[in-house]
Amino acid sequence: MAEATFIFKVEEELKTAFSNAAKALDQTDADVLREFMRAYVEEQYDAASYDAWFRQKVKKAIELADAGETVPGDEVEAEFAVLRDEARKSATR
Repeated sequence: MAEATFIFKVEEELKTAFSNAAKALDQTDADVLREFMRAYVEEQYDAASYDAWFRQKVKKAIELADAGETVPGDEVEAEFAVLRDEARKSATR
């Protein structure tokens, strides 16, 4: 894999503290920064994937609601009341 140089400015105190923390873990500054960058990219990808999934679920729910395919609130409350009771019973066992 081709490598590129990444140059940026930070406060001297931060650079020193970062270098010391990396050395304490027997790593170079570059190794730690590369890992941070990989983790950040993965986190952003995961966030974007979740956002797309969530938006699709919301869109589908709106479509179902617009088509009249809904469950009345009292039915939902009754169903979850049963689930809460079952959870309480199993928690006391």
